[in-house]
Amino acid sequence: MSAVVGVDLGGTKTAAAVVDPEGRVGPVRTVPTPAHAGPEAILDAVAELVRTVAVDAPAAVRAVGVGTAGVVDVTTGTIVSATDAITGWTGTAVAAGLRRRLTATLGEVPVFVENDVDAHAAGEAWLGAGAGRDIVLMVAVGTGVGGAVVLDGRPLRGAHHVAGEIGHVPTPGAEGLRCTCGRTGHLEALGAGPALHRHYLALGGDPASPDTRDVVARAGGGDELAARAVRESAAAVGRAAAAVVTVLDPAVVVVGGGMAGAGPMWWTAMEESLRAELIAPLADLPVVPAALGGSAAVVGAARGAWQLLAVTEQQPVPAAGRGRGRE
Repeated sequence: MSAVVGVDLGGTKTAAAVVDPEGRVGPVRTVPTPAHAGPEAILDAVAELVRTVAVDAPAAVRAVGVGTAGVVDVTTGTIVSATDAITGWTGTAVAAGLRRRLTATLGEVPVFVENDVDAHAAGEAWLGAGAGRDIVLMVAVGTGVGGAVVLDGRPLRGAHHVAGEIGHVPTPGAEGLRCTCGRTGHLEALGAGPALHRHYLALGGDPASPDTRDVVARAGGGDELAARAVRESAAAVGRAAAAVVTVLDPAVVVVGGGMAGAGPMWWTAMEESLRAELIAPLADLPVVPAALGGSAAVVGAARGAWQLLAVTEQQPVPAAGRGRGRE
């Protein structure tokens, strides 16, 4: 019997848990991410968390999987590019750094590293809302907009490690709005949570409104301007998703992130906008909420670790689960 540790490394906190071959997740432990203390401090914190989790593992830990913010070269476990959410993260050799730190405790275990949205999608495709589907499109809408495509259980990486980056798709309605990448007109500039708040203020909304949560609450309370901001932001997500759907023809679209749980107004506007753009053969495409919640990236990172073990030790890859999502 063996186990792996899955890690979800975010800009605010890092979560980790032991995951067995069937996808059963042990207790999830979290620590604050020292995001601005430098890469070495972050790797120290992650390694210590992995060691803590491994102590209670019911079986030997044979590998570690990490889902992290940033564009990742999965062949080397290195960060190709990243935002300022994690200071100095670009260029960090995450896999090598963790292997070096964990050798004394766990031995020479392989370390698999991928983008956090890819990990989220892999988790949903393995055991969540996309389980049993051969092609899954994941759209994650929160402080940013992320996306991933999972083909036969493996996230599509792309030639430049950015496959699925739906947040940077040029999107009607976002013209002239600056994206976090520095360009204008991308989905993230209108569809992300903070962008919704900015859109509400730009429409003439109450300048005392502190954040997106407040705008959503105002919309639910009958504020028409807030409702317009919510609908237009959600519709932008739907239109961009429809473009990707038309190109890839996935079996299911899984939508996650904080905005997916913002309520029926956001969801309805997003789905109606998506379906309005689809051609007839795609009319019955399932569009479902993510099912695994906060453990999705931990599960997906663990899935990547199991797949790496299958290559390095010629072990079988755990089979896909039945899933707990709805259609």
